[in-house]
Amino acid sequence: MSAPVRKYRAMLFQVTLLLVAGSFAALTFLVKAMPSFAVDLQISQFVQLINNPFFALFMGLISWPGFLPQSIIIAVLTVLLFYKLGLQWESLMVLFAATFSSGVNVLVKDLIQRPRPTAGMVNVISTLTSYSFPSGHVMFYLGYFGFVAFLIFSLLKPSLKRNLLLVLLCSLIILVGPSRIFLGQHWASDVLGAYLLGSLTLAVIIQFYRWGKTRFFVHQPVADATL
Repeated sequence: MSAPVRKYRAMLFQVTLLLVAGSFAALTFLVKAMPSFAVDLQISQFVQLINNPFFALFMGLISWPGFLPQSIIIAVLTVLLFYKLGLQWESLMVLFAATFSSGVNVLVKDLIQRPRPTAGMVNVISTLTSYSFPSGHVMFYLGYFGFVAFLIFSLLKPSLKRNLLLVLLCSLIILVGPSRIFLGQHWASDVLGAYLLGSLTLAVIIQFYRWGKTRFFVHQPVADATL
């Protein structure tokens, strides 16, 4: 890749990050100033018009990995898998991805303190006591599953196995947002804010991974030979 192309891509990436950060800041300001939006209620009611038990079960299954204790179990098993394959830095970074994305989410939630949807407004499958903005599920899926997808794309050779894993992980990330709205546990703006902030946290995770990889783990086994 030529130097001008690299420079253009770097500039495009930086501009995109600025736009995402600005969008999240604007949305956060609006949420703090106006805890409820009419459009949020309209979107929730529209999504919940789907009255199909199989669809409801599917939405529940999509959200299931993001709840405790399964989110911790899944993350720990992934860390152990990468470590067993001899990918020490990757295993540490998977742990970092899961904890960092969740930690940032809790911090922002405590700062904004937005209430969740109530049963009097939408159909709430089960009541959660934590704050609503931004969605913790979406941020965890972007930070953790997104980073694992990045590793699979970077380390695995092109194959059907790699493609299937990427489709699975990307599908979880895409569908978890609608599932949180359908289950009545988040507003659409909670989900949008989480996708914006989650994208920023994922960018930080990937950049930190690349920084450490070139400094401390250059001589570890080649992933393509082991995965």
